Amino acid sequence: MVTLRSGTRTRGEETKEGSKMQKVMFISLLLDLLGFTVILPLFPALLEYYSRNDSSGLYSTLLSWIVAFQEAIGIPSKFHSVLFGGLLGSLFSLLQFLSSPITLIGVAASYGMWAIASNFAIFVLARIIGGATKGNVSLAYSIMTDISEEKTRARGMAMIGVAFSIGFTIGPAIGAMFSRWGSTGWFMASAVYALVLAVLNVLYFYVFFEETLPESKRRKSLGTGLSEAWDLISPFSLFNFRSVKGLEKEERARLIRLGHVYFLYLFMYSGLEFTLTFVTHHKHHYSSMDQGRMFTFLGLVMAVMQGGYVRRIKDGSEKSMANMGLVMMIPAFILVGASETNLGLYAGLTLYALGSSMMVPCLTALASYHGADSHKGTLLGIWRSLGALARVIGPIVTSVCKDAF
Repeated sequence: MVTLRSGTRTRGEETKEGSKMQKVMFISLLLDLLGFTVILPLFPALLEYYSRNDSSGLYSTLLSWIVAFQEAIGIPSKFHSVLFGGLLGSLFSLLQFLSSPITLIGVAASYGMWAIASNFAIFVLARIIGGATKGNVSLAYSIMTDISEEKTRARGMAMIGVAFSIGFTIGPAIGAMFSRWGSTGWFMASAVYALVLAVLNVLYFYVFFEETLPESKRRKSLGTGLSEAWDLISPFSLFNFRSVKGLEKEERARLIRLGHVYFLYLFMYSGLEFTLTFVTHHKHHYSSMDQGRMFTFLGLVMAVMQGGYVRRIKDGSEKSMANMGLVMMIPAFILVGASETNLGLYAGLTLYALGSSMMVPCLTALASYHGADSHKGTLLGIWRSLGALARVIGPIVTSVCKDAF
């Protein structure tokens, strides 16, 4: 957790330092997301490639388990890749949930392994390393919370949303574009592009990030850090926000209810997010370029919404904005799942992008209002862990439900 409350600095100096750190985290997070989103439109094609060209034997082993599971619950065999996608999506989020420290070098290493992933085992290992070291977003949320005042906290959350929007606008399109270059079926050019971004992010973060937590407030022992880490992966501790000290009973109850809403929302959201490319691949026959254009459209809608509207909402309006976003998600899911035409699909995607643009930053801002200043970073760490846990369960459950129906 980063804090700017050192007794030796003036209010103006704190504000200037906070503004600087916001810019540093925005750029670092943007570089991270530009690399992370590269693979999104490529998943269906990647799994089709490994189904035909896996020398490690891992794909056939996993396939035999998936076939047995599909036969047991009556899922058609043509949806093998959908369950594979849900499994990999849940695996990535599970490892992200279990590993809270940030390791930008590990993210770069995962892209490097994807670049040489001639067989499925290396590709899965790359996803494991990537998921186990993907803590940049959690750090960004914690820092943005610490360096923002209550009146500007929603704007800080919206800045992270803008970084996501830009990343999802540009990243998948570039990933699809790079997929046209080179002859490797595992899209080496796209992986190398992501690797370059990750290395640049490591260098940028090393040069410009400054530790703002006073030495007197840093952890003194490894045991303390491990104890706090356990509270971030224990579901019981997470849902009760046990690490956030000093809350009145009523305030803790409100925070717990808010956490339940956030978890359920991201459970549904991540389910659609990870199966969307397979839905459009099987149902609408989308190529990697079609997928890239779809994500570009989603990112543009989210960027306009978050950059032009959400970040300007008045203090106290977050709850009504989040409710509006939740209402939009209902027809969005119906349209995306039921539409047979591009018009209906994109109508659903528009509502999906608008609703999600409101929900996450507003719910996060509402959560950040709870607790003492010294616990803001801890609270947001728990918040992100709840989201990661929802992303563990959402993709695999949605994949099974989609195939079953």
